Amino acid sequence: MKLTAAVLTISDSSFRGEREDLSGPRLQQCLKDAGFEISITKTLPDEAQQIAAALRIAASQARFVLTTGGTGVSPRDVTPEATRKVCDRLLDGVGELMRAEGLKQTPFAVLSRGVCGTIGVSLVLNLPGNPAGAEQSLKVVLPVIPHALDLLAGKTAH
Repeated sequence: MKLTAAVLTISDSSFRGEREDLSGPRLQQCLKDAGFEISITKTLPDEAQQIAAALRIAASQARFVLTTGGTGVSPRDVTPEATRKVCDRLLDGVGELMRAEGLKQTPFAVLSRGVCGTIGVSLVLNLPGNPAGAEQSLKVVLPVIPHALDLLAGKTAH
C-alpha cells in the first residue's frame, strides 16, 4: 500500500485566521521527507465533534493521520478525547515514547496528553501544537510507523 498521510491542525486561532499555522506545514515536510504522500490538510477549531468527524474522514482517505494541537491541559484542548472516541484501539506506548523523548527537552512534556490509535487500517497520532515539539514527537515515532501500518493492513511476516 502507498504511504498516504493527512495533517489536521487543531487550533481556534489558526481556524479563525488570527495565527499562522506553523506546525502543519512543518509536519507535512517531515512526512514528505519520509516518503509519505500528503492527501489531506485541514485546520479545525478545538471542537470535539468536528475533530472526531474529520478524523473519521481522514482515516478513510489516508493511512497515517496526524493532528497537531489541542493536546495540552487548557479547557479547550479536546483532541485526545475526540481521538479516543473514534479509535478502535489505542497504542499507549507511542504516546509514552513521545512524552519520554520530550522530557529530554522540557519538563512541560508531561503536560502533553496526545494519544495514538487505530481506525480500521489507519493510524491516528496526536502531536503537540508547538512546531518544535510536534516535529520532535513525530521524528521519534516515525521509524515504527511503516511497520505499524503493515501490521494494520494484515502484513504480519517479520
